[in-house]
Order: sequence, then C-alpha cells, then structure tokens
Amino acid sequence: MARETLPLTPRRSQRFQPTATPSTSKHDNILECGWIGGPLYVRQARRDLDLVPDELDDAGDDEDDKELETVFYDEFELKRKATSYRGSTRMKIAKAELQTYRVGSTIMVETDIMDLRKRPPSIGVIVAMWQIRAKGEDVVADPTKMRIRIHWFLRPSEMAAVRANRQNEENEVYYSLSAKAIVTPTTILSRCAVSGIRGNDSKKKATPGYSYIPKISAQPPTTPSKGRSRPSSPLKKSTRFSPESDDAENSNEDEISTDPDRNFYCRLAVDPRRGVFYDLNWERHRAESLQRSKPPSSDASSSSKKDDSSTWGEGAGWDVVEKRSSHVKEKKEKPTVAEDISESEPDDSDEHNDSYVGSEEEDDDMEADDSDASRGDGDDSPDDDPDDPRTPSRKRGRGQPKTPRKRTKTVVEPTPHSKAALARRKQKRRTETQPASPRKRKAATFAIRFPEQSLTFQASMAHLPRDPWLRAMHALHVGSRPDVLPCREDEYARVLRCVGELLEEGSGGCVYISGVPGTGKTATVHAVVKELKRMAQNSETNPFTYVEINGLKIPEPAAAYSLLWEGISGHDVAKEGHLRMSSKESLKALMRYFTTGNRGPGGHACVVLMDELDQLVTAKQDVVYNFFNWPTLVGSKLVVLAVANTMDLPERVMTGRVRSRLGMIRINFQPYTREQLVQIVEARLRSAVESLEESERAEKDIIGADAIKFAAMTVSRITGDARRVLDICRRAVELVKEAKGTVKAPHIKEVVQVMQNTPTAAYLRDLSFHERLMLTSLVKCMKRDGVNEVSWGDVQYQHLIYMDALASEDESRRKPTPAELVMVLDSLEASRAVVVEYGAAVTRKHSNEKRVLLNIEQGDVEKVLSDVGGNAWRNVLGN
Repeated sequence: MARETLPLTPRRSQRFQPTATPSTSKHDNILECGWIGGPLYVRQARRDLDLVPDELDDAGDDEDDKELETVFYDEFELKRKATSYRGSTRMKIAKAELQTYRVGSTIMVETDIMDLRKRPPSIGVIVAMWQIRAKGEDVVADPTKMRIRIHWFLRPSEMAAVRANRQNEENEVYYSLSAKAIVTPTTILSRCAVSGIRGNDSKKKATPGYSYIPKISAQPPTTPSKGRSRPSSPLKKSTRFSPESDDAENSNEDEISTDPDRNFYCRLAVDPRRGVFYDLNWERHRAESLQRSKPPSSDASSSSKKDDSSTWGEGAGWDVVEKRSSHVKEKKEKPTVAEDISESEPDDSDEHNDSYVGSEEEDDDMEADDSDASRGDGDDSPDDDPDDPRTPSRKRGRGQPKTPRKRTKTVVEPTPHSKAALARRKQKRRTETQPASPRKRKAATFAIRFPEQSLTFQASMAHLPRDPWLRAMHALHVGSRPDVLPCREDEYARVLRCVGELLEEGSGGCVYISGVPGTGKTATVHAVVKELKRMAQNSETNPFTYVEINGLKIPEPAAAYSLLWEGISGHDVAKEGHLRMSSKESLKALMRYFTTGNRGPGGHACVVLMDELDQLVTAKQDVVYNFFNWPTLVGSKLVVLAVANTMDLPERVMTGRVRSRLGMIRINFQPYTREQLVQIVEARLRSAVESLEESERAEKDIIGADAIKFAAMTVSRITGDARRVLDICRRAVELVKEAKGTVKAPHIKEVVQVMQNTPTAAYLRDLSFHERLMLTSLVKCMKRDGVNEVSWGDVQYQHLIYMDALASEDESRRKPTPAELVMVLDSLEASRAVVVEYGAAVTRKHSNEKRVLLNIEQGDVEKVLSDVGGNAWRNVLGN
C-alpha cells in the first residue's frame, strides 16, 4: 500500500538554486492534473534522488526502498487557477488553461520569498518527471505525489549583488551548469519559451522545434500530422521525434510566442559561484540532452545497464562542464579518434556553433592518451620479470580503432571576457604568492593588495573653502574615514586573507574580531569589504552579497534575521524598502534556506558583518548560535565577521555549543600606542592639504609636533582610543582657527580640561563613596561578563568585595546591608545614571536576578573615577 510520506535519509545538498517551495500538502490551486500516456521507465526508488526536501525530514530505513519503485513518464497535463505573477514590465495574470508539459519543456516556477510582494518567477527546463508507487500497485495521478526535476536558468536579479557589471539583453537568462531541484506541479505557473536568438531575429531564423520522445512499447508510434514535414532521424527505430506542440496546442503556443513576459533569451551558461560565463548554443544543447536522456536500452551490457538504471532520471545529461585545458594537447600532431569523430559531425550554421566543444569523456580520453605517449619506453625495461603479473599497458592497443564513448555532458568554453578574467586571477596568484623554493611551493593563497588613497576622501572636501584650518578640522573629524588606515596593515591583511580564501574556496566560516573601542575594527572591516567589492567587480575574485548588521541600530537582536534574509533573497531595499516580514517568518525562511536545500540569488557567497556583537547576545543565545551555526553547514557559503569589544567574550558569555560553532579564526586589535596615534594624526593632516596648491597652503604647521605628541600621550595612557585623540586635536584647531595660529601643548591641555569638565564628569565627582563604588562594581561586572546588562546580585557581591580594597582612611569600613545597597541603587536610578529592569516578569523572580544597565558613557566613568580615587581605583577599573 502506498504511503503518504516516504522515510528517506538526508540527501546530498543541492543548495544555491532558484528558490522553489514544493509542498506535499497544499494543492488548492490545481484544477486538473494527470499523466499522459503509459510509463516510460521503471526502476527501484532512491531516497536521495526521488524525493523533495519536505519528505526527507521523516527518514526511514533503507529496507523500505526495496518495496518501492519509481515510475517515470514523458509528459503530463496541468490546469491551475489564475495566478498573478510579476514580469519585467507589468503584472500578468495567468489564465486557467490546460497545458501539456513534456521532458525538455521550459517552465516558469513560483519563487518562495515568503512575502506579499512576489519576485518574478524562476525559469527552468524539465529534465525528468515521475511518481513513486509500491511494487505491484497501479499509479493514480496525484498532484501531491507527482515529482518534476528541473534544471535552472538564472535571471540577472538572482545573481550576486556584488559582481562584474555586464549589459543584459531584455528578458535574458543564463543556463546554470548543474543546478537542479525537485518540485511539484503546485509550484509550476506556466510554460514559457527560451530561445538562443534574440529579439526579432527569432522570427527570421526560428525553425519548428522537435523534442525527443522515446517510443513506448505498449503504444503504437504516432503518425505525424499531414502537411507537416519532419526531419530524418539518425537514431534507432526505437526512437522518434515529434514537434513540441500539436494541433490542439497551437493556440497556446501562439499565446506564449506573443507574450513578452514568457519569452526569454539564452546564449550563455553561468557558474554563479565564480561569476564565469560560457558560450552556449541552447537549441543544440537541448536537442542533444534529449537524446542523452533516453532510458537504458535492454541490449546494453549488464554492468553499464546497472549503473545507468540506478541513477537514471537525475538529469546529469543536462549538465554542462567547462572544457579543461591541457598543455600536452598542443604537442599532438595526429588527431585521436575522438577528435575525428567530433570533427566529422555535421556542421551547423548557427552563430553559437563554436561554443560546443565535445563531451567530457572525449576530453578525458585525449588527455590520458597524451600522458601515455609522454612516458617513453621506460615501462618495457628488460630488468622486469616477464612472469610477474602486470596491468596491460594502454599503448598495446593504440593502433586499433577506438569505439567512441557515449556523450554524457556538453562541454563549453568560457567567453573571451571570462577567460581573460580567469587568466588574470591565476597569474596574479602565481606572481604574488609563489614561494622562492620549488620544494616549498603549495597551493596559491589569496593575493593581498593594500588600497591606495582614492579620490573619495578628497571629493568629500571639495565643497569646503581653501582654508587649510577648515580642511584640517574636516580631516580630523571622527566621521571622516580615509581609504588607507595607518598602523593597521597587519590586521587588514589577516582579515582580507581570511575572507578572500573563504570566497575562493566557496565555503563558509566565522571570523571573530575583538578589541577595545576606537582601535579601528569596523573601519578595517569596511576597508576589506570595499577592496573585495572592487575585486569582484573586476572579476578578480568570486562574486558575493554583502549584509551589514549593527547591534546598536536594530530594535532587538531577532531583527537581524530580517536583515540577513533581505540580503540572501536578493531584495532591493533601496528601491522597494524593507520586507514586511516578522522576525519569526525571516527565521523560518532562513532555516528552510540553509537546511532544506532551497537557495537564494545564484550560487554565490554571502558576507555578513555583525558589528557590536555584544548587543546581539541574549539569555538564550539563539541569535548568535544560528549565525555561527549556518556557516558550518555544507554548501552554505556564508561568511560571518563578528566584531566585539572584548577578546574573551565567547569564553565568558557564550555557551559551549555557541563557542564551538565560532571556530578558531580570531583577530585581536590592540589599543593604539603613542607613536601610532601620532602617525594617525599626521596622516590626517597631510591628506587635508594634498589637494591645495603651494600658494594656498599654510606657511606654518597647523598643529605642532609637541602638541600632537602630548595629545597622543594623554589618550594612550588611558584607553588608546583613536577617536578621542582626533576629537582633542580637532577642538584644538577650533581654538586657533580665527587667529590662523599653530596649536601648541597648552591648547591641547585646555581642551582636555574642558572635555573632563563636562556635566557628566562634574556629576561623577560629586557622588558619594558608595555611589562611586557601586558604579565601579557595575563596570567591573560588565567587563567580566562582556555584556551591558548584569544582574543586581552580581553588583551587590562585587560591591562588598571592593569595600576593603577601595575604602580610604576617612571612609567607614562597615559593610552596608542589602537594604542600604538598594537605597544607593535608587539614588543612582533617580539621577538616570543607571537603568533598572522593571515589569510584570521581574516581579515573579528573585530581586537579585533583575538586570541593571549603565546609562552613561563607560569611558567617562572609568576616567573620572580613576582621577578622583587614585591609583587603587585606576588599577581596578583598568583591569
């Protein structure tokens, strides 16, 4: 008895294909659906080839497959309700009409974006269709049990957002190399037409298309219609050709040919992961793929028949492979038999005929023969014992005619532009990363290129007057970022190499970047991403999609799911705004994307920057766990750059399962030293006057060397924050701007005193001993836990610990009671120095479990309290 759900083991990942959501339960949009004709081929069911991802969740035993068999068909008919889909220019309503679908028919498949605004449907070609039944039972057509395997085309919008710019024809699609998926009839919208001739040329050059239809022994051959000429077939009598549409479908074919939203143009194949395009003759590839897709014949040998029958229906004959170049092939003078056969094929006058090269097996044979010819006669040494068993040499039969192997795939060559890009990429790796010693040569690593100062930074000052002091103030502003970051060359190279190698390998991974605030973490990552975008646009590396998530710019950590799904699904936020999806729906879509094989745009990678990771850590840690776990899945191609302020955040906060997913790639940014801060300020001042003429430049220095050193020494002694030293120097320039003077050390000292005498600093100096001690305990707990929100119980415990260490001779050493500590907390909360958690959920748990949050700048607290308390307080706050 047939079962509704077939238990199967997890199949090989086929992620990165146009998104289709086959459902085995929803078929309300189907009005009529059924097979046409008898079975084409029957074999034993295979769980890794014959089921959709939804059915793989309930995996059963392998013994269950022996009781099931897969029945293949050649065509089926489908009538579905009217469905709206968005084309290239307008909204189209598909009519409720009965259409016939055959192997080789190009179709439009409903995409799964899980949003009210649907993307244009994806394009695919049917390569197989079947239904699973129990042995001995008859097949009853059921839309929920019918399966269709399609080979994908790719729209330009489904490819990577960061890639080389290329002009696309109207309604142009690209044939994927080997991307396929299994769908149900519920996801098929309509038939469409794909042609290798663009525009109006198709009306002049188009010829009636014929598709391969294997002959079924149970049915007599179909007689061709009168008045319709049919080409002679070189195949056996067991095969026949018939037009794609008969007289009953002429009206449907005419409607497709006149509908611009269902006519597509394809002349190229594409590898979306590498961004490489290949010349492809679609009509010829389709015709030969149909010939290769015929069922195994009964007169085949037992071994080949067993191999073909076990995997028949997977659609491998529709794949295209890149032609492998061989330096030995150029030395040959006499062509092999495989070459003669390839050259003896009938010539085609189509403009893309030169794109077809041959079959994969033919190239393998030629390369093997060449390698044998280059060995010489060393194998026939007289010292060898003739009685020892030896593998017969292939040279013994070189004079005999060779039987050509069966073609299984179409071999294509890259376009001239892609071929040149691949050559440049290979040459760049060889010249920049090749070791001196041949023995130590390894696989070429990612080539590092340090960015040069571009015109972007100078263009930002083009609107400013020619005053050197105004330009210096602009260059010293924290928000003004140059392209070149001084003193961060090593960190830049490490981050670029880690991300670049992951992109080249096509694998996923996590890179954890840590460092105190103001050490250039985010600026360095932005410089790396900018360089990777430049390389991808110049075809120097694989294309990718970039998503940036800042923990301080989202309302809650779960909102990161929506931002990631917008980038993966190819949604254009700039044109269409953010998706109207909840965090739960986005998480569900991401889980389906990474775990069930559904793909996003193309087959490219996705680079995600998770800045301010501290803000994304929750009590359950589910957000960071998912983001760190998805890159570990096979074929995810997700690269996560996690940026945090503490180096030991994973060990102190994250659980073991989250920490294990993070990996071992960790890059720590040390605080800037005094010499580095001086170099940063001097580089900013030089860039401010580079665009000025000699006569426009100031006759004297804007900031003296002693003043720069004094500001750098003041900042490096406390935090090493580059933003703080830039702010001090900018304010000092404001003091001397009117007089056009030079900033001296007294000006820097005056600015530092003003910055320290802020209302916040004055408030902190006037606090009582226990209030200052409680703020110190709160800061210490924040540093220890790596999060901004800490429990009230931890603050109380730390407060009592520091009583003996930080109490002066004038202060009482009596430890306060819990009630007295609550009064101190209420005083700080009343002045808005801290924020305490309140609500219905807080009243149901212990008072020590409520959360406390520091509401003022942590750096100001550390500096002011260190100055007021002395060395003992400075040592506690500095550790």
